[in-house]
Amino acid sequence: MNHDTLYALRTLHARWGRVLGGLLLVVAVLAGMIGVAGVAGPTAVAQAAGTTADGTADTDGTSGSTTSAAQQRHTIALVSATAVVTATSGYHLTATITNTGDGTWAAGSLTLSVNPMYTFVSRTDMQEWAQAENRIPTPSLLGSVDVPAIDPGKSVTMTVDVPADADALKRITNWGPKPLLVDYMPGDGSAEDGAQLRTFLTRSSSGLGNATPAMKLTVTMPLTSSHWTTNDEKLNGLVTGDTTVDDATVSANSNGGNDASATSNANGTSSDAVTLEQDHTRFDRMLAQVLTKHSGLETVADPTYLDALATPPQVSAVMQPADFDITTYAARADDQAYAAAGVSTKAWNASAAIAHYRAAVNDPQASTGTIAWQGKAKWTLQALTAARQQGYGTVIATHDFESADASTVHTGTTIVPTEAGDVTVLVEQRELSNLIKGTATSRRATAEASEAGRIARFVAQSAFYQMEQPYNDRNLLVCFDEGETPATVDAFMTAIEQSTWLQLTDLDTLAKATPHASGESAKEETPKEAKLSDSAITDLNNTLTALSDSHGDILRFRDAILDSDANASPRNASQARPDGGPSQWISTLLAAHNELALHALSTDGGSSEVADASRTVSAGARRLADDLLGGVHLTPSEAVTMVSETASMPVTISNTTAYPVTIRLSSITDSPEIVTSRTTTVTIAPKSESQVTFTLRAATSGSTIAHVTLLDRTDQAFGLSQDTPINCVLKISDKTGFVIIGLAVLLGVLGLWRQFNRKKDPDE
Repeated sequence: MNHDTLYALRTLHARWGRVLGGLLLVVAVLAGMIGVAGVAGPTAVAQAAGTTADGTADTDGTSGSTTSAAQQRHTIALVSATAVVTATSGYHLTATITNTGDGTWAAGSLTLSVNPMYTFVSRTDMQEWAQAENRIPTPSLLGSVDVPAIDPGKSVTMTVDVPADADALKRITNWGPKPLLVDYMPGDGSAEDGAQLRTFLTRSSSGLGNATPAMKLTVTMPLTSSHWTTNDEKLNGLVTGDTTVDDATVSANSNGGNDASATSNANGTSSDAVTLEQDHTRFDRMLAQVLTKHSGLETVADPTYLDALATPPQVSAVMQPADFDITTYAARADDQAYAAAGVSTKAWNASAAIAHYRAAVNDPQASTGTIAWQGKAKWTLQALTAARQQGYGTVIATHDFESADASTVHTGTTIVPTEAGDVTVLVEQRELSNLIKGTATSRRATAEASEAGRIARFVAQSAFYQMEQPYNDRNLLVCFDEGETPATVDAFMTAIEQSTWLQLTDLDTLAKATPHASGESAKEETPKEAKLSDSAITDLNNTLTALSDSHGDILRFRDAILDSDANASPRNASQARPDGGPSQWISTLLAAHNELALHALSTDGGSSEVADASRTVSAGARRLADDLLGGVHLTPSEAVTMVSETASMPVTISNTTAYPVTIRLSSITDSPEIVTSRTTTVTIAPKSESQVTFTLRAATSGSTIAHVTLLDRTDQAFGLSQDTPINCVLKISDKTGFVIIGLAVLLGVLGLWRQFNRKKDPDE
């Protein structure tokens, strides 16, 4: 009897001896007669996120609906595994076993077994194996290792090393994925205490001589950032005029400041209002090494991200600036709302993307491909049309474009006709992309809870796809998620490069491949609805409203606060105008605001990884408008004391901005007996103060509060108002007082005269 048979008998005895002792003898006899080494016992997978089989009631190999508490106390997690097995690689697997129960588990063993002759017949077959929903025998023992006792709450990490000349590996005569069972058994042999994990061993065609043509695979990764924040020093300098911007930047970013929808970055220049957090201004060194190591990995970068880096990496193509969410823009279908927020199509079209790229690489003649990346919504026909109108002939669909019921995988290229022209849609392959992005194929595929398990499934799944139609020319697209760690990228790319049935290609090759669909059939397959979530719609509306308010405040400052004399000089008349005058200054401020707004309308809001909410790009746009309006403010004044019917109340206004302003001031009191003059107009020079005087009038003594408010030239209030206490203590110090004194003297004289000239009463 061979080694595999002995192993199977030992496994069966350990699991069923206590309940089915008599049946074990029959199984052993049958095993010896037909040469079947054994079958995998009832699964007891112990991943908290998955559904496990019922170890006592699952007689047909399908997943049960309940799981015993004992099974849930154990977890096996893959740490690493040989992704692609070759004639010389052997097989090496490391797993962590965790005891989350209440008692110590006796020393046991971790064993690996495989079915070297089995060939998966369908994707359903593979999925059921991963989910422990079918019974596929794994008769060949790969290897085993002793596991020490595990205390409650503790974990042990064990490694099984299988040499290349192991019998089980030699028995594999056809390349492709094979079912692999990872089996942990405590020393007491209790069936309910064991745990299993179902994964895949994938054999390459190396040394087998039965290779078929490789299937093409294009792997791409977006290079973007969620660490955009505000350059406060730059913004403050723009408001006060201490920071200047060259004429080309101002002209490009704001269309001269005369357009209410003036937009930033129209020609790829930047006002530097937006910057990356300090720890992210340099490209990740480890990721740079990974990109150099894996030249077959295509990268599509946000050009504003490249421009913000100290040393940008080489990329395959650029996406829309700031990763602006085109799909959400199309779903909103309100150009005016975006224009009111300060963002027009000139800020994110393909020309702007190329201009940003040229600025990043410091080469005015540089050129690269432009590919629009999908946002939160689906690529509907409206979204594809909007992208095409702005110069993007190719887009990448990262979700919800491929039909869910596709019978076989196909080339990820679809050409959709739109009113603006044809758009080439590069559609990611859903299952492979989900695995590479960290999502298991199913919650019940518990081996895929770890990265090593997902890599094993990715390799096995891609091999199966090639075996489905080995002689059909197909090119699949797989997309990494933005912000993926260098270690994950390296691990998946290494596995892909070792997969002899895969041939890496570039995005250009994929775009030029024979499309899966085109013309009217492609248009018919295009999603009909954007399917934005309620929360996404709410967030978008709130962002647009906030940006529209801040953008409107800057325009209001330009039109109703800034002095109407366009020839006014900055600071004072003796100084030159370093930035071209007030019109260009306002254009610079608009460009800075709109640059912030463009990033705020990216797929993730631009600042999702910024911890301080006050430093986000959305908050920065509001703060810029507030600083501009707040540059004209009232200087606190002391209380006023009246000792007569009239008095004066001085009010000082300060202007810290770069140019003169002309505004109105309003004053009103709470009392009808003590009043002030109502309004006055004043012009305040830049970087200076001006004082105006309000006339106070009192009819009686008392006290009140004077409310002083700043008004623009349309009589709309802005900034902070000021309350000045007024105390009135009337004294005799004017004509009225002298009249009263005269009357008093006269009455006194008359009284004395009467006293001396009156006739006395005889009785007196």
